[in-house]
Amino acid sequence: MKKIFTTFIILVLLSTTMPCIAQNLKTESKMKVLLLNGSPHEKGCTYTALSEVAKSLNEEGIETEIIWVAKTEIASCTACDFCFKTGKCVFDDIVNQVAEKAKNVDAFIFGSPVYYSGINGAMVSFLNRLFRSASANLAYKPGAAVVSARRAGTTATLEQLNQYFTINNMPVVSSQYWNMVHGNTPEEVMQDKEGLQIMRTLGHNMAWLLKSIEAGKKAGINIPEKEEIRERTNYIR
Repeated sequence: MKKIFTTFIILVLLSTTMPCIAQNLKTESKMKVLLLNGSPHEKGCTYTALSEVAKSLNEEGIETEIIWVAKTEIASCTACDFCFKTGKCVFDDIVNQVAEKAKNVDAFIFGSPVYYSGINGAMVSFLNRLFRSASANLAYKPGAAVVSARRAGTTATLEQLNQYFTINNMPVVSSQYWNMVHGNTPEEVMQDKEGLQIMRTLGHNMAWLLKSIEAGKKAGINIPEKEEIRERTNYIR
């Protein structure tokens, strides 16, 4: 009889603790970062930099996915406001696919090669339409920019990428230096020891912020409440 009672107590304890353990495991496993490769080259310099960031995130127990967004031609935003009415862009392509994925990920890293001291054209079209049509799916989630160049134009490109985060309530993740690598080929990027370290540090910093946000949620700290009325001041009337 005593053995039966002991077994019963164990089963009760397991039934009450296992759901909590499972929930904790679920919470840990669902943390994911989406890395968007805006280069026209699938496995080029930008991909090499993003992969280095992904390794650090994986070491921290965070899932990653690298998406090559520039594999096909991306139409520019036409300001048709179709997305305001339907919740998705009128051009049903990679933008809508990423917008859907964005609902279930925790952070984003946008990577672009430097074209004339700026983001390359395909990535500009992608970002303009993504943030126009699905800004709510990205808001309050950390974002980071990564750029690659043979030589110069990197800081201007970083500034351009960061504008998307700072207009959309997204915490910006930084590293020990500006998030850039240098090289004309993936092999040359792998020789940029400082650049690779910057990428690894960026990954660890993003993991730290994500875990801090998760701890805050568990402690009852929610995202800031928006003011009821969104003010818009036009300078010319």
